[in-house]
Amino acid sequence: MSEPKATTLIAVKTSEPAEIANKSVTKAVRLLRELASRPKTGATVSTLAKAIGISRPTAFRLLYSLERTGMVDRIDNNYILGSEMSRLGRHADPYAGLAARAQPLLRELADQFNETVTLSVPNAKDGLDLIAEAAGSHVVGTTSRISHHMIGKQYPLHASSSGKVLLAEWPIKKIAGRLPEKLDAYTAHTITDRAALLAELDQIRENGYGLIDNEFEEELISLSRPVRDSSGNLVAILTLNGPRYRFGPDRIPEGLQQMQQLVDRLAEVFWRDSAIA
Repeated sequence: MSEPKATTLIAVKTSEPAEIANKSVTKAVRLLRELASRPKTGATVSTLAKAIGISRPTAFRLLYSLERTGMVDRIDNNYILGSEMSRLGRHADPYAGLAARAQPLLRELADQFNETVTLSVPNAKDGLDLIAEAAGSHVVGTTSRISHHMIGKQYPLHASSSGKVLLAEWPIKKIAGRLPEKLDAYTAHTITDRAALLAELDQIRENGYGLIDNEFEEELISLSRPVRDSSGNLVAILTLNGPRYRFGPDRIPEGLQQMQQLVDRLAEVFWRDSAIA
């Protein structure tokens, strides 16, 4: 998976008083997000209004304004994202805002465990882009020698905790099409049988987290949890890495608990406007 080197970003203030936010703009953004979840079919005014919890007349007025500016298009009675939205998107840095808002929270978790914490996002090539990271005070550089050399190169999805979380999102047919039956081994503990990996992916879906222990690098433990939007779509993966002599198996339950709390906070920070009526 392609992972460009993450840059350390300064903390920025990410919360403003709710009364400052323009509620009409907030509702319009929620409409756009709902349309983004229906890229092929689009949706009617009534469907969109119900989905985001606003009245039909309000949704109609907002969609009319968005249509006039090219942000949405209307085909018969269905609305879809418009060409102007696509044009603007090509000029946007897809990760800068997320990374800036996430960085202070990653730092908190890294300081708490004195280990390395990263945030990755799925890319269009069925891989993950590392967009932000924070390291504890006693971590020099990256957590591991191998991960340092792998930055910007190809990470093995089957031998990384974040990769396993991503694979758990895929249907079985897609996994079979992307991964061979015999997988590359990085240590003696790497899962190299695709059938065995599929069984572990079932556990990941059920448990809600991915784990590697000595699978990518000897003595490296890595935990990953998915970050989802309000529709349940995977938008990012939070990972906590540490060497076994410091971050041993006995700390895994605590790590998972603290990571889940951080996942909830990340979702709140990323989509804090969703609570504004």
